[in-house]
Amino acid sequence: MSELSSVLLIGGAGFLGLHLIQQFHDAMPEAMIHVFDVRPLPEKLSKQFTFNPEDITFHKGDLTSPDDVKEAITNSKATVVVHSASPMHGNTQKVYEMVNVEGTKNVIEVCKKCGVKALVYTSSAGVIFNGQDVHNADETWPIPTVPMDGYNETKAIAEDMILKANDPANDFLTVALRPAGIFGPGDRQLVPGLRAVAKLGQSKFQLGDNNNLFDWTYAGNVADSHVLAAQKLLDPSTAPKVCGETFFVTNDTPAYFWALARTVWKADGHIDKKVIVLQKPVALLAGYLSEFFSKLSGKEPGLTPFRVKIVCATRYHNISKAKDLLEYKPKVSIEEGIEKTLAWMDEDL
Repeated sequence: MSELSSVLLIGGAGFLGLHLIQQFHDAMPEAMIHVFDVRPLPEKLSKQFTFNPEDITFHKGDLTSPDDVKEAITNSKATVVVHSASPMHGNTQKVYEMVNVEGTKNVIEVCKKCGVKALVYTSSAGVIFNGQDVHNADETWPIPTVPMDGYNETKAIAEDMILKANDPANDFLTVALRPAGIFGPGDRQLVPGLRAVAKLGQSKFQLGDNNNLFDWTYAGNVADSHVLAAQKLLDPSTAPKVCGETFFVTNDTPAYFWALARTVWKADGHIDKKVIVLQKPVALLAGYLSEFFSKLSGKEPGLTPFRVKIVCATRYHNISKAKDLLEYKPKVSIEEGIEKTLAWMDEDL
């Protein structure tokens, strides 16, 4: 296997980025780890992360700037670039297009010019979701012609560019990973949001009948898959089977959607004696009304049809391809992942 002497993590100061640093550090302690981001690494890290921030070289820059990306790649002498930078859900279409599309296009072009050997891209399992149920989907499922939302639409466009950029003849290999339902220490959306819901007394309300299976994935496991992908791309014996491919990445333990929420609430000692179920048609109507009145008031809607469709849909995936070709195996269970996340939230950071 070719040596991974230096890796550049684009978006490495973010939620998933910190887990990427940790997993690359653990798997390849001799490799130089560089982070490229618009924001610096957090001043205080969770106890869950054991790497020394002083061992990480930080490069501040904008991934849409060719000069910024070129400078980071040149100075880092990276043989592998991992591109996990992406706006959070809830941003504007303009931001999605600028970061996910234009940013990715720029990263690809600069990587090729700078002689990077491998580019690993963090896509999303949501690229195949259009609001309809997803049962045990594998990588042969098509990208829908009508996307669910701007985030996944631009993720799909970026993924397509990554795969088309794969060029073994010129020693430039790419791969796209599709994680589903990421959570873990450093997450500022999912688990903190669930705790906020409980504090507001809203945990007694449930959208849908909870008969829909859903894939949650611990962030450390997602990061593991990126390390494995990088290793496989640099290994001449495995690269031909992996390069130019997509891989779903999950915890391989689909659960009913509300199971994670109730596990979090139970761990906090919050158990609702009675749950008020809003069936999907009622919840959709409430979502449309919420959107309508929010537009009149100029406030952010608390419930939207999009959120209802996400919560009520069956969405789980077949990760046999990742297990076979990447030798991926989730190391941290959902339960352990929740414990780690709650422990992180209770730290005095």
